[in-house]
Amino acid sequence: MNWMKYRLFYLVLSALMIALSFYGIIRWSINLGVDFLGGAMIEYSFSEDVSTEDVSSSLNEEGFDVASVQIIGDGNILIRLAEVDVESRERIKGVLGELDGGEVAEVRYESVGPSIGPELIKKTVYAVIISAGGILIWVALQFRSLRFGVSAILAMFHDSFILVGSSSILGYFFGMEVDFLFVTALLTTLSFSVHDTIVVYDRIREIRRKRGGEFDDIANRAISETMRRSINNSVTIILMLLALVILGGTSTRWFALALLVGTVLGTYSSPFVAVPLLVTWGEVAEKFKRVYNKKV
Repeated sequence: MNWMKYRLFYLVLSALMIALSFYGIIRWSINLGVDFLGGAMIEYSFSEDVSTEDVSSSLNEEGFDVASVQIIGDGNILIRLAEVDVESRERIKGVLGELDGGEVAEVRYESVGPSIGPELIKKTVYAVIISAGGILIWVALQFRSLRFGVSAILAMFHDSFILVGSSSILGYFFGMEVDFLFVTALLTTLSFSVHDTIVVYDRIREIRRKRGGEFDDIANRAISETMRRSINNSVTIILMLLALVILGGTSTRWFALALLVGTVLGTYSSPFVAVPLLVTWGEVAEKFKRVYNKKV
């Protein structure tokens, strides 16, 4: 199939998704969770066993921003959530009392700072930049062309930026929060995107070495030969993540959704962003080369 015939459509579609993501971030910002903003830790003592999922669901339904619920001893549960006042703490006790069927005792209350502070964010950004530079150099050396490395990195940042933009839109309309798990999903998406891209690039290199031909034809053949493998691999991940989104608990639902969006983006970007960028770069470079040779 002539996939590259429609590469302008792929690039325009990606540009629209990037523009929508940019609009979402500017218009609605990012809905940061307790991990970024800080909050409170409250320990409660229960007379009966209750599940952390029931506690989290009940408090979320009442409008409390719960970050985590943890069992820390016999009948004791530690809840981490956004900062609350005295009246809200009494409401929480009432909600938990309905779950326990008796009187719930507040053991301790502590105000805590953000677990993901500015310094950690700065180090994460530095780590992403350094790893992206390393990937660019490695891919360029392996495929003996800078355009392979740059195209792979652009596709990687394409996926990550759209994922962040999606979180902004989902945060505004559905209350999705960006927390530590979202950062994990974002970094996983970066890895998945590059991995899938290198598979296609490797097939391009193999066909180019064995058969040669026009680069467009080589790219089309490489995409066709890796498409089934890519779809089969992604569908197994997508089905698992869909099950977690639909049937999983509230504490992991947004994490699973972020991974789901990242998986779909990574599957799309490898053949329809990284390769079209590679082909377009080659054509533009060839045109400049011809113009330069004519002038000389």
